[in-house]
Amino acid sequence: MRFISEISVVASLLFAVACHDPQPGADLVPLPAEMTFTGGYFQTDSVSFVRGVADGRVVCELDTSSPNLSREGYGLEVRSDGIRITAADSAGLFYARQTLLQLLTAKGIPCVKITDNPRFGYRGIHLDVSRHFFAKEEVFKILDEMARYKLNVFHLHLTDNGGWRIQIDRYPLLTRLGAFRTEADWLKWWEFGDRRYVPEGTPGAYGGYYTKDDIRQIVAYAAARYIEVIPEIEFPAHSDEVFIGYPELCCSGKPYTSGEFCVGNPATFEFMDGVLTEVMELFPSRRIHIGGDEARKAAWKTCPKCQLLAKELGGLDEVQCYLIEHAEKFLAEHGRMMVGWDEILRNNLRPTSVAISYRGQRGAIEAANRGYDAVMSPGEIIYFDWYQANPHTQPRAMSGFSPIKKMYSFEPVPDTPERAAANESLVKGEYVAPDSVEHIRPNAASHIIGVQGCTWAEFIGTPEHLEYMIFPRLLAIAELGWTPRERRLWADFRRRVNSQIPRLLARGVNAFTLSNDVEITARIVREGRKARVTLDTEKYPAEVRYTLDGSDPTVGSDIYSGPFVVEAGTTVKAALFAGGKPAGSIAELYVDACHDVENYYTYLETPEVYASTNR
Repeated sequence: MRFISEISVVASLLFAVACHDPQPGADLVPLPAEMTFTGGYFQTDSVSFVRGVADGRVVCELDTSSPNLSREGYGLEVRSDGIRITAADSAGLFYARQTLLQLLTAKGIPCVKITDNPRFGYRGIHLDVSRHFFAKEEVFKILDEMARYKLNVFHLHLTDNGGWRIQIDRYPLLTRLGAFRTEADWLKWWEFGDRRYVPEGTPGAYGGYYTKDDIRQIVAYAAARYIEVIPEIEFPAHSDEVFIGYPELCCSGKPYTSGEFCVGNPATFEFMDGVLTEVMELFPSRRIHIGGDEARKAAWKTCPKCQLLAKELGGLDEVQCYLIEHAEKFLAEHGRMMVGWDEILRNNLRPTSVAISYRGQRGAIEAANRGYDAVMSPGEIIYFDWYQANPHTQPRAMSGFSPIKKMYSFEPVPDTPERAAANESLVKGEYVAPDSVEHIRPNAASHIIGVQGCTWAEFIGTPEHLEYMIFPRLLAIAELGWTPRERRLWADFRRRVNSQIPRLLARGVNAFTLSNDVEITARIVREGRKARVTLDTEKYPAEVRYTLDGSDPTVGSDIYSGPFVVEAGTTVKAALFAGGKPAGSIAELYVDACHDVENYYTYLETPEVYASTNR
């Protein structure tokens, strides 16, 4: 009966949107591994669809022995007289239902055969609730959309210098004194303000935290959607908020003097064990994230306790490794696996530990080649808090440029020099030669267990802004995580994501509707001083008009219909048009026919660039 109730609720919500879908059935995200439309429809609506489950026209079965289905995989056959779903496990049945709900149209469900398996077992989204706190209701909304697009890991960043966001009974001052601050605006508080925390209940205080009941609700809500919630508790850095209530845990013994724990103090490890124990009681996740990133170590240099430990271990880097090793051992003793940012690779890790590569792709490449599991999450490519379009048209964001096409162009398993170089070009914002960057050895490729898009919230202060930054780029992450590499094509995804945006908006998600700008690229034609020019835009369908004489495009200019060849010395100008007038800025490229012109999405620096805590 669970299947009937889920379909009844979700189908009734989505049917109104599906009724307006002009291209029924062809716009699934993520794209299935194998899909063939066979013609005709299983005629149904949200009510009779549920009845079809009850009267046997919709059949669901688990088949753990099928060689065609992996974990979370499913087979789906829709005929005019019925629907059959086969899955390797209950998660597979759930994902088959998500596919059906995307297929549902005013005519019914198109007849189709699908065999579908995820490319990766880890398909994640990260949310920073420290810099800005988001209520559990907004978390539920994000989880709903994650499930719809077959994402299965929610990395919840609960502690950082913006505020402590989880109730810990053993250390009540963490939330009583460290969860609220004097100013909501991050720049005003962190860069230009007092960086002061205030007690809970102070008039005008900004912040919040999740009670244990809140956490249980979030975990249960996610579990019902086959999403694992991985909590992150930061060690040893990013912990200013801890020392407001427990100053003895930092090197000076005074608040507002350091962001790092005193690793030479045994009380630090007592605190770590106590907090992690309560965290594990709330989160059933196999994996617990302990941070491990960006320790500046300045206070350790003058701390007698840390200096003594450094002398014993062989240096300050070894002091951090000592703390990471303790966390790893403690979690393993409690049946959990440690996850950390890629700095944990300084350690000789246990085989079960996982590194999340955020400083480009190199951490994951190193981890895989050393035999450790890793998640690809390069900040320069798949961070949601970076600009997704021209900064002059967008709300304040982190300095950097990651439009949806750039995210979609990323390859999570760079197992050839060419793939690694293509990724590194996206990281650097410039051409990188294949012989200049390390790649994953073929026998180590399986150690890349997934991909994760991250949302750091320095400049994201409201639920509406959060949704604007995540959607629709989340759909690119979903497809990177699910769809086979050979099935991913930008031109096809562009069409499908544009079809999904009205559905997101209809569900109340404040999605960005994609850029109106035009991208111009050129490839040299070897047999002469000519170049083949391609025009592209995120919008679909798109009316792109262009000129070759240096004049600005008008409604009477040529309409782009495909790549064209121009002579050297040509100035190409192009713009997207809507309603008889330009909808965005005019793009321009002078073609010299001496160099290929590719878009590497050059890193943006804005006048008010902020980088002091940019990961």
